[in-house]
Amino acid sequence: MLNAAAARRYVRYNAWADKVMFDAVAALPDGEASKSRSSLFKNIVHTLNHNYVIDQIWRGHLEGKPHGYTARNTPEHPPLAELWTRQHEAHRWYLQWADAMTDPSLGEWVEYELIGGNKGRMTRGDILMHVVTHHSYHRGFAADLFYQVPAKPPSMDLPVYYREAPAEYRERVAATA
Repeated sequence: MLNAAAARRYVRYNAWADKVMFDAVAALPDGEASKSRSSLFKNIVHTLNHNYVIDQIWRGHLEGKPHGYTARNTPEHPPLAELWTRQHEAHRWYLQWADAMTDPSLGEWVEYELIGGNKGRMTRGDILMHVVTHHSYHRGFAADLFYQVPAKPPSMDLPVYYREAPAEYRERVAATA
């Protein structure tokens, strides 16, 4: 089972890795981030938008509230800067949520209904791990699209985080562990 210290560490890693990705996407030549590409999600920004939508869906499940989505992505995506503002706010919510979790609360079961109507049940800790690994998976999709630009994608692996993340990410985890 995921413990509270690890939950805090992983949400901070996820927020850091998304910032690295968004910064790299913003640095691409004009138009490349939203250029139509051979991809499940049309382009780089739409791929990142999918992560945001999934964050909101699972936030709704964690809060026991309706999330309002009928699909796992929106038909269109906002501009990159607006999406980053939304994603950053989502990260703030998950950071605050993780900071409030305890080992026992992460083991609590949450029942949910997926977009397609399938019902399920996972612990809060498992939901958090799904959110974090989901981001990593789709950041990988986005990173692969960099090669179509062509450009080199950023390095966002966990060892890179431990080596390069600013103190604001690492110190808060140490203070709350």
